[in-house]
Amino acid sequence: MDSARSTTREVDVLREIAVRVATNAAAHVRLRRPQVFGGGSHVDDGAVQSKSTPTDPVTVVDTETERVLREMLARLRPADAVLGEEEGAENDSLDGVRWVLDPIDGTVNFMYGIPAYAVSVAVQIDGVSVAGAVVDVARDLVYSAAKGRGAVVERADGTQEILRCSGVTELSMTLLATGFGYGARRRAVQGAIVSELLPQVRDIRRIGSAALDLCMVASGTVDAHFEHGLSPWDWAAGGLIAAEAGALVRLPAPNSTSAQGSVTVAMAPGISEAFLAALRSAGALDPIPG
Repeated sequence: MDSARSTTREVDVLREIAVRVATNAAAHVRLRRPQVFGGGSHVDDGAVQSKSTPTDPVTVVDTETERVLREMLARLRPADAVLGEEEGAENDSLDGVRWVLDPIDGTVNFMYGIPAYAVSVAVQIDGVSVAGAVVDVARDLVYSAAKGRGAVVERADGTQEILRCSGVTELSMTLLATGFGYGARRRAVQGAIVSELLPQVRDIRRIGSAALDLCMVASGTVDAHFEHGLSPWDWAAGGLIAAEAGALVRLPAPNSTSAQGSVTVAMAPGISEAFLAALRSAGALDPIPG
């Protein structure tokens, strides 16, 4: 099926699968953290390695969890393509159905025991996200959405709530979430942007998980989010969830890379014009390659 022909029932089924595999993977993350890290951030040698920079870590639990996700999808959707943060993709084609996986978004938080990390699972058709789930592992919250069908959050007790972004209308009252890259050059530019934006908003939060930031825009917990250099697995599910909750969302190209440094933006409609103007004035709508 393609994005133009996908039916309501089909996207609902895809959302159910996304929730199922993400929830299962989150249970693995929840089980493994105390086994690998004990009560803190101490870890045996070999369980943590570096990726793009020495401050950009990947743990053995990241790689294990992506394998859990891939094995479930191989059973449930064997014909579909998969793009994962740790193992990449077999090819770069955007045609057809592609699952986009982030086994642990917020790995630094996960390592240090800061309770803000997530499993993110999205399914795209021809490069467009049509269903997805983000599991807040520590809080046991499951955010999910299907294109044209709205977004919900399910709590550990099984209760669900329809997600709606905030009704804020003043930039000065905006609680803004953002994040920073791992390279020093990109961080320096991001710091200058934050310095310009901070006097214009209520406050700024840096949670450490873009997927959760986008879900917090969806729930109205924060009013807006922007960040440079996200990869598709960072925004594929959370961006859809925010959009289905009524937020205005600007995403990088579906085949973008972190190195290109494109910006991801999600915002409540009531502040969109003023927020975009503030970002433009600060140079924040331009890419920050890294």
